[in-house]
Amino acid sequence: MEESIIKKEDRAHVWHPFDQMKNANILPIVRGEGTYVYDEHGKKYIDGFSSWWVNTHGHCNPHIANEISKQVQLLEHVAFGGFTHPQAVRLAKRLAEITPPAIQKFFFSDNGSTANEVALKMAIQYWYNKGEQRNKVIALKGDYHGDTFGSMSATNIDNMNTPFEPLLFESIFIAPPQKETITTTLSILESHLKTGEIACFIYEPLVQGASGMLMHDAESLSQILALCKQYNVLTVADEVFTGFGRTGKLFASNHLEEQPDIMCLSKGLTGGFLALGITAVTDTVYDAFYSDDKGKTFLHGHSYTGNPIACAAANGALDLFEEQHTWDNVERISMLQQELTERLNQHPLINEARCLGTIAAIELKTAEATSYFNNKGKDAYKYFLTKGILLRPLGNVIVIVPPYCISTDDLHYIYATIEAYLNLEKA
Repeated sequence: MEESIIKKEDRAHVWHPFDQMKNANILPIVRGEGTYVYDEHGKKYIDGFSSWWVNTHGHCNPHIANEISKQVQLLEHVAFGGFTHPQAVRLAKRLAEITPPAIQKFFFSDNGSTANEVALKMAIQYWYNKGEQRNKVIALKGDYHGDTFGSMSATNIDNMNTPFEPLLFESIFIAPPQKETITTTLSILESHLKTGEIACFIYEPLVQGASGMLMHDAESLSQILALCKQYNVLTVADEVFTGFGRTGKLFASNHLEEQPDIMCLSKGLTGGFLALGITAVTDTVYDAFYSDDKGKTFLHGHSYTGNPIACAAANGALDLFEEQHTWDNVERISMLQQELTERLNQHPLINEARCLGTIAAIELKTAEATSYFNNKGKDAYKYFLTKGILLRPLGNVIVIVPPYCISTDDLHYIYATIEAYLNLEKA
């Protein structure tokens, strides 16, 4: 088939993220509806990874679309410095009602990376405002927190940030919390906390997304948070991926006994419609900046901070999280994912299949080490495309993170296609 105009012009002018553009095969998508997206030739694909994990309620969800449409006719944007608007106020009030009780203040930005960047800057300036120099950050090995310089500094995946390492600030990485090793991990953590140099501990709660959906223990993570609080070190939950139902609860933090001082939200916040980031903090954090001293001001902002249309999308998405059928779907998907991973753990070509809530990960056995840069997933990706399924593996890990409106039949089709692929590989 002759290459279309859109593909030719894309190749001539567009630089895509996370793809080596030499020999990249970019698929033009022109329409979306529910679980499906359609290419320029009308071929339908099941969006099995929620378009990078952002789409919670389905493509072009009519309720969210209607909320956006109404807002577009009222106010498209206003500077958030010195001004406010009803959609942002309503969103902040609603988030205060569903995040941990101590969290009451919400700082707006544009995406997950910036939500985490804001959190790290807040944590460091929090101590500066209190008259202490605490400039070091602790994170988990395998964490991914974004692509801005602060969030890169707290990211620990393979060689993802190698060109920039001389410019990144120092972070300390500890092992993800597991029951078998938590005593050692806590001992190592405490040795760092005792120095008085640690500004914060930032973590992906329970699931490390970009590392291939690596999963850790809720009870052990709570022990880490409790130890941080014992030493008055701020805790930052990066809920950019895990928030809004992905782990079976509204937030992954809802699985834990200990709650964070700061939460970072994005992705599912707007149901996949528009870019929006939130850094949510306790009054304790906020009060360190609330002062007659202008030098204690948090001097950070973005041109589109608190955009009314993005806030309208988020309010529309939150409406749907208040409906029981959304949570019925989350429970149904979670059960199906559990059944799949239990079954696939018996397959000879699977290193491990794991799931939490609506998140499923199938780690393929390969001669190459399991990593983000493992090439095995590229073959699987191409195979799934031919079968009308969008799954974007992370290295050699096939990840299924569907919109909550996906039907059981469509999930079973994805599962059957994965098993057919594995049987081809076995043969």
